[in-house]
Amino acid sequence: MNRHIIIPAIAGDGSLYPVEKLDAHVRGLLHLAISVFVFDGDDLLIQRRAATKYHCAGQWANTCCSHPHWEEDVAVCAGRRLQEELGFTVPLTRHETVEYEASVGEGLSEHERVTLFSAQVDRRSLALQPNPEEVDAIRWISPADLHREVASDPQAFTPWLRIYLERFPDLKFA
Repeated sequence: MNRHIIIPAIAGDGSLYPVEKLDAHVRGLLHLAISVFVFDGDDLLIQRRAATKYHCAGQWANTCCSHPHWEEDVAVCAGRRLQEELGFTVPLTRHETVEYEASVGEGLSEHERVTLFSAQVDRRSLALQPNPEEVDAIRWISPADLHREVASDPQAFTPWLRIYLERFPDLKFA
């Protein structure tokens, strides 16, 4: 995993400027990100982040999350990361953009402006090929079961997934 990727940070006037991804997390800079949610009916495909990730390692997250490279379109990034992390591509629907801040441990924090994407698939026809450098495990889960598991063991889930569940309890995006 290359931690030296240059991503778009957001200045106070709303303009974008390049910053190293790790530096954005060390300094808590507002920056662009994407989150992808792939569903089969109501069931969500979630992933457990690889143990080698530099933050939130071993925690369960939504299908895919990342940051666009400098000057990369967020929709292009969402498709690219779905392929890189889970080995498949599907048409994605772009939804709203949300902001959040969260501590992610090890003195790092996320301050992200996230564009949300989703897709509906038939899991029986989806050829999943998780990249072991990114993903330790995958599984499908209903929103009700996800809420129950997060309530019983919140630290098993990434801060951003917990935030999304609070803001979108039924995981339906505008």
